[in-house]
Amino acid sequence: MTKTKDTVSRRKFLKRAGIAAGAVAATQLGAPFIRTAKAQTTTWKMQSAWAAGVLGYGIFEEWANSVIERTGGELAIQPYPDKAVVGTFEALDAVQSGVLEANNWFTLYGAGRLPATVFMSSYPLGPRYPHEWDTFYYGLGGLEIARELYATQGLYYVGPIHHGPNIIHSKVPIRHLEDFRGRKMRVPGGMVAELFTAAGAETTLLPGSEIFPALEKGTIDVADYVGPAINMQFGLHQVTKYVSMGPPGFMSIYQPVDLMDFTVNLDVWNGTSDSIRRFMEDEVHIYSDHHHAQIQKADQAAWPEIAASGSEVTRLSEGDVEAFTRLAVPLWYNWANKDKTAARIFKVQLDYMMSGSLGYVTPDMIEGQTLDL
Repeated sequence: MTKTKDTVSRRKFLKRAGIAAGAVAATQLGAPFIRTAKAQTTTWKMQSAWAAGVLGYGIFEEWANSVIERTGGELAIQPYPDKAVVGTFEALDAVQSGVLEANNWFTLYGAGRLPATVFMSSYPLGPRYPHEWDTFYYGLGGLEIARELYATQGLYYVGPIHHGPNIIHSKVPIRHLEDFRGRKMRVPGGMVAELFTAAGAETTLLPGSEIFPALEKGTIDVADYVGPAINMQFGLHQVTKYVSMGPPGFMSIYQPVDLMDFTVNLDVWNGTSDSIRRFMEDEVHIYSDHHHAQIQKADQAAWPEIAASGSEVTRLSEGDVEAFTRLAVPLWYNWANKDKTAARIFKVQLDYMMSGSLGYVTPDMIEGQTLDL
């Protein structure tokens, strides 16, 4: 492949981005940990789904490296970027087997193994904003259900981590649902893949680091990934011409709150002190807010760069939201009925979405659908 000026610039930028990300001004991550007794330092090897050099990994690395000081030397986290120890989609197995002590990936990546995980991260036309997911996890019992599920796999689900909505980069304009028909599209799998397949796209699952070369080679012509700042670092604007989003105020109709999580090997978790466990449970919630805010800050700075790159931003209409909802509702029930835990989680969220607080779902929208509890 001939190296274009943009391609070389992209690669140089990725190298510099890790340094820049590490220099992001950190908010207060949490109260200092008070070590009550002398103990040998325990180290957890932890892999992130963020690739080396991008903003998300810089935030993760900075936070992980701060843990030893804030636990008085009792716990250290050795951070690794995506694929440094195992492949992207092998990370949960690596935690289960003890190759890694902990994992920070996109929860949806577990859908093939644990169907309920499609409801542990945002899904098409489901809960739409971070505070709604915090309500589910910390107010409506979602955290307890997640921990019960992961315990059956020898894992401990410490907590969810917010990062933001996903957007679509495309070589062709995407202005309506019909524009996805026949397009070769990268998606994260699970219900999202089925939604776009129902819309007529030919979908494939790729980790973030493989999206740029796939677009460059023409293997795909449409790609979902995260937000504008990190997508710019990956250079997606160099191999596409358009950015597609939902209507104003609904940035992504298919993954508006693409949650990550912090998961630890269950034996490792149980082998730590009570004080460390309490600290980490609180700390992951605090880190989630920090991680989300830093990425949103970077996204705001990235939008002018997207415009300057010549990319055209297109938005789907409210009519498209209604059309996608008609495709999504049967998928909700298909996935919820794959196992009892999936059904249990979805029922909590469905009741929330049908409540006076949200009102996203009305009885006529789910008429004829049944949930196997």
